[in-house]
Amino acid sequence: MLNRFSVASWNSCIRQSVYSGDFRKAILLFTQMKNQSHLYPDNLTFPFVAKACAKLSDLKLSRMIHAHIVKTPYCWDVYVHTALVDMYVKCGRLGCAQQMAGSVKCPCVVASWNALVVGFARAGVFDRVSLLFNRMRAARVVPDAVTLMGLTHLLSGMKDSMLLGGVHCFGMKCGLEKDVLVANTLIAGYAKCRDLCSAEKVFLGIALDCLSVVSWNAMIAGFAYFEEWLKAIKVYIRMLRDGFRPDASTILNLLSSMAQQSDSLLCGRLVHAHGVKIGCDADITVLNTLVCMYSKCGAIDSARYIFDCMNVRSCVTWTVMIGAYADKGDLDEVLSLFHEMEAAGEKPDSVTVFHLIAACGKVGGLEVGRWIDGYTTAKGLKKDLMVCNALIDMYAKCGSMAHAHNVFLAMDETNVVSWTALISGFALNGRSREALDHFDRMLESGVRPNHVTFLAVLQACTHAGLLEKGWELFNMMTNEYHWNPGLDHYACVADLFGRRGKLKEALDFIQEMPFTPDAGIWGALLSACKIHHNLDIGEHAARHLFRLEPQAAAPYVEMANIYALANEWSGVAAMRVEMKSKQVAKTPGQSIVHIDGKCYSFTVEDRFHPNRCKIFETLDNLVLQLRDDMDISPCEEFQS
Repeated sequence: MLNRFSVASWNSCIRQSVYSGDFRKAILLFTQMKNQSHLYPDNLTFPFVAKACAKLSDLKLSRMIHAHIVKTPYCWDVYVHTALVDMYVKCGRLGCAQQMAGSVKCPCVVASWNALVVGFARAGVFDRVSLLFNRMRAARVVPDAVTLMGLTHLLSGMKDSMLLGGVHCFGMKCGLEKDVLVANTLIAGYAKCRDLCSAEKVFLGIALDCLSVVSWNAMIAGFAYFEEWLKAIKVYIRMLRDGFRPDASTILNLLSSMAQQSDSLLCGRLVHAHGVKIGCDADITVLNTLVCMYSKCGAIDSARYIFDCMNVRSCVTWTVMIGAYADKGDLDEVLSLFHEMEAAGEKPDSVTVFHLIAACGKVGGLEVGRWIDGYTTAKGLKKDLMVCNALIDMYAKCGSMAHAHNVFLAMDETNVVSWTALISGFALNGRSREALDHFDRMLESGVRPNHVTFLAVLQACTHAGLLEKGWELFNMMTNEYHWNPGLDHYACVADLFGRRGKLKEALDFIQEMPFTPDAGIWGALLSACKIHHNLDIGEHAARHLFRLEPQAAAPYVEMANIYALANEWSGVAAMRVEMKSKQVAKTPGQSIVHIDGKCYSFTVEDRFHPNRCKIFETLDNLVLQLRDDMDISPCEEFQS
């Protein structure tokens, strides 16, 4: 049947295959056209065949098509030549693409230049893009909207707002500022460069009759990128008032802006309801984002309800739900979902495993963590840098620094996160000297520390009471590496002063901080006052804590102990009265143990626990064993 087709008929079939996404069929039809008919492809055939090769990113096939084109009279056809340039760009052969563009007989054709500019822009090669752009202007080729959008994509990826502003000005000079596609790209570009003010100016500069849903989505996405959910909602309301119908992208951007905000749950539910109303509730990407939004906003039951109601689940769906329970520290549910995921035939990826490892680190599940370590090795996921870094962190939090160090040493590639996780682990487990030694090795290896690394070494100094070393590192952070210290860094230094008994210096340091001290800093100072029996500064720190955390029991208890050590029994009584009047209650301590992969928790004096008899019997045996090992008499035990 196809043998009786004309060239136009063959071209129509090839074009239809390309447009429908069946690129291999398009190549097959081209082959049949050559081999099974006596017709020859023309200048309308080759652009579609080249596009199919570009979509497949098949370099070998692309070269074969190029060789065939060279043998035809259409080698220098403008559209065929442009398609070849684009084909090599999509196959990642930018050098071949540039060579093709340089050999074109019609250098004024902007399409070939655009294919090159966009290709190099996507590859992030700014120097080459700049050179191409200058050559393009030298050849008197007037840039069009595609050129400008390609440059905008490049500069937004580089997060360079100043250069993007220059491109924007050039676009205005060329008369492209009224092109709505260019404006939409500029909005997204400025947003990625953290210049929301310029993004809003571009948005407001679009004529009302040119505004599209894409324009509104670009502005909402800009606010969503920085989780400015209130501003995103305001833009959304204006969009609805102006008569625009939102689509799935609108709902996705709005939900993304609320993903980390606990106080945005109500608005999240309203956006969810509106998404259902406009028919976006069947979109799996929207459903995945809803699960993420609800879990991040603390409504994990709502997230689980949506998850359970989903008929189709992707790896992302399972991973988002597993991540929600991992953040909550519910290891049992994490493992249950993981096994269900595998039973459903869905293959876990590195992000899924990352959440599993994080859950083990959060609850100290060393047994399960070691099993997951073995699983990552068996599935070939341990080559992933993120997974290895998570394993180091998990082993450190579980107290097994030997395993953490072994993972680090076995890594083919390490980065600042790897070093920081190891250093932080040593600091967390009281091995301050090793933490500082590894920090020195990190610097020797040429890895630049970040603000988290400095927090880890400052904590190591705090645990060891190394005030001089800590002060040296604090100054190194600010003067040599130009990191602005955060509240946590100041807290470590203040704690260092306190532990060394320099309470006046600690108070002066806190009062000179560029931040308002939080409860953690005043709490550290209060603890130091208890150790060094300083009543005056202790009362000063306690007053701040009573104001910041009026329902927290710890400051009252600490202050009562300081009064007791100073024999100020009236102060002790006053603290007890204050606690009763404000109805402040101590939160009982809780212990968690892992047996056969399951978590069991119990609290102090919990007489209603189903295993209370066995628990208290075991505790009594441990006390007896401890007394025997330490040779403590019953009388001494009572006095202690």
